[in-house]
Amino acid sequence: MKYHNVRFTTMVITAVLCAIVLFGGTVRKAQSDELRIGFILKTMQEERYATDKALFTARAKVQGATVLFNSSGNDELTQLRQVEQLLDEGIKILVLQPVNTGTAGSLVKLAHKRGVRVVGYDSMLQNGPLDVMVMQDSRAVGRLQAEALEKWLIAKKGKVEGKIALIMGQPGDANAEAMSAGVLEFVEQHKEVELIAKRSHMGWSPDLSRETAENLLVKYKNDIDAFICNNSGLAFGVMGALHEEGLDSVDKVFVAGSDADLRNLKLIAQGKQAFEVWKKIKPLAYTAADIAVSLAKEPTKPIDEIIGDHSKVNNGFGVIPTIITPVVGVDRETIGATVIAGGHVTREDVYEK
Repeated sequence: MKYHNVRFTTMVITAVLCAIVLFGGTVRKAQSDELRIGFILKTMQEERYATDKALFTARAKVQGATVLFNSSGNDELTQLRQVEQLLDEGIKILVLQPVNTGTAGSLVKLAHKRGVRVVGYDSMLQNGPLDVMVMQDSRAVGRLQAEALEKWLIAKKGKVEGKIALIMGQPGDANAEAMSAGVLEFVEQHKEVELIAKRSHMGWSPDLSRETAENLLVKYKNDIDAFICNNSGLAFGVMGALHEEGLDSVDKVFVAGSDADLRNLKLIAQGKQAFEVWKKIKPLAYTAADIAVSLAKEPTKPIDEIIGDHSKVNNGFGVIPTIITPVVGVDRETIGATVIAGGHVTREDVYEK
């Protein structure tokens, strides 16, 4: 009897182990067949990035993909660890917004070693073998800001002259440099416009931009006509400094940002901030998600056939196939026809007391 019990127990254990092996194999196969897409944003600090995440994830999900998301807190070492983790988790495609555009080429090479193609998102990294890039027209951002400033100066002074400060994002960031280029072209073309400062800010920090503005206001005894900022957060910091001096009015100082965060749009509606650039998130996120899913489903299909009509942008490593999505200027007169009509924000949100 004892022999039969032992034999029965052995048979049960063997059956269980076989089931575990078979089930484990099924799980591994399911994981290998799953369309896993890694999506990493450099930060969630700015208001807009919650929208990027939500739109991208939803778009990929309806096409049968699972998005493994992370954000890097503007820390490139954190981003490196996140890329390594996603590669270990079996992603088929990596969609990456780099913290440091100058060094992120190494992350692309790391992914390529594991057979994972990389879609650049929003900020073009330099000197790296990106497979494809989806970005907004960053140079157009600066041009729109400069055009709005020119109109403001003519309306206020009758001619294009004055002191302006360029408030930039992360030092060395390619996106910050591209947005600033349009402003710098404007300065070169108008000799009576004095560029009193061109300052970068670690982590795109609103607190640091406020400190910069405070110091400049002291140095120039509040005699500054305009602050042109690479994003909404930087502009919000500047507006804080102007508020303390009673200068937060479009009639006194021109301030331009970019991203069209709600808090900045409220300031525009109140006549305090002059201008924002709305970088439409939906076409950016949807296009990136569509491309990522297509690359995951058809890994051998040429990039050009997947993305259709596109631009070619040299990032220092080579010519990268690039989809460029539009940007739109927003001021007090156009806020209803742009960001509200486009569904970016509601009228109630913008004009709430």
